[in-house]
Amino acid sequence: MATVPPIANLLAFEAVARRRSFAHAAAELHLTASAISHQISRLEAQLGVRLFDRDAHGVKLSAAGSGYMSRIGGALSALVAASDDLQHGVKNSLYVHASPSFASLWLVPRLQAFTQQHPEIVLNLSATPTHSDFALGQVDVDIRYGVAQWPDLTIEPLFEERITALASPDFIRSHRLRRPEQLMDAPLIQSNVSVIQWPDWFAAVTDRRAPERFAARFDRAQMSLDAAAQGLGVALESTTIGAQHLAKGLLRPVFGLEKCVKIKAHFLVYPARHVRRKPVEAFIDWLRRETKKKA
Repeated sequence: MATVPPIANLLAFEAVARRRSFAHAAAELHLTASAISHQISRLEAQLGVRLFDRDAHGVKLSAAGSGYMSRIGGALSALVAASDDLQHGVKNSLYVHASPSFASLWLVPRLQAFTQQHPEIVLNLSATPTHSDFALGQVDVDIRYGVAQWPDLTIEPLFEERITALASPDFIRSHRLRRPEQLMDAPLIQSNVSVIQWPDWFAAVTDRRAPERFAARFDRAQMSLDAAAQGLGVALESTTIGAQHLAKGLLRPVFGLEKCVKIKAHFLVYPARHVRRKPVEAFIDWLRRETKKKA
């Protein structure tokens, strides 16, 4: 097994990477800038790579440093959080990770019900586009978006979603949208990370090929939904994830709910051993009940 660098050196690396300054990192860790510099030098020597580029404007992560930070950042956060929980006597901590749009648009609005049912559980929620690495002990459960190809993990689809064209009422009215074929000449919003793309939708509901140009592209469903609500164009999104926009009247299905593609793309993922912990078992049971309400 490769030798793990000293934790002090890793914490110094993380602080400099986050603060973009040796002096600020030193102040945060109650060390001198010289001590931080020595720790970074020792870490670079052990790893055999340059982690930072230095210039007159300060320091920034090198390409290797950026990749290293993306791999160890979550693990360091988990170590700090676990240590803090232990020091403060928190035994019922729960660490959940979710894709950003699902977390903000679906999960967070429902969390009050979970915390009311389980006031003894301390919930920690993080949301990033990348999946958590269970081998690093980053989280208890992960709610992932995509194609379910994660070996050696328990995978549960959360719900079936309808993916359809959504736009603001004013946009639908001003563009007089009545038939899917009219979208060939309308500004379309592209969600870069969506499992279902415009060509899939056009193939399912029309005999036309999807346009190759888009009015805007986004890497978050929430940004696509917000942009469509502001009249930027037509978004191809989930009515489940966009439920708040629909309920508030900010968006409407352009051609009704029957012109849709049905998929299961959000999954609850976790190692089977994790469910032995009571907080994990409680969260999974609660999530199953919540998703059945939308089935």
